[in-house]
Amino acid sequence: MEDRQDQEEIYSQRIKAGKRTYFFDVKATRGQDYYLTITESKRKLRDDDTFSYEKHKIFLYKEDFAKFVDALQDAVDYVREELLSPEEVAELDRPRQYNDDQPYNGGSRDDNY
Repeated sequence: MEDRQDQEEIYSQRIKAGKRTYFFDVKATRGQDYYLTITESKRKLRDDDTFSYEKHKIFLYKEDFAKFVDALQDAVDYVREELLSPEEVAELDRPRQYNDDQPYNGGSRDDNY
């Protein structure tokens, strides 16, 4: 049986957010069935002053993409409309420059993945 690590990676995007990094990876099975993995990697300081990374991963299969996107958008809309002040919403809507959200198409990864 083929290990999930050996699946073909087609696309990857990295989003840095403080001590956390999020990876959105599109992969394909041998049968060209596509799925998305969403990984949260959080840097942790060890007692010996070195770092380790705690990872959490979600596998999202193509038949669930639309339901997932709809539920995520509903949750974001609820927070924006019901829980945040107008000032907080304005801050969320402010244009941002991201350096690390470019698609990844090969090469070596950082240690934080």
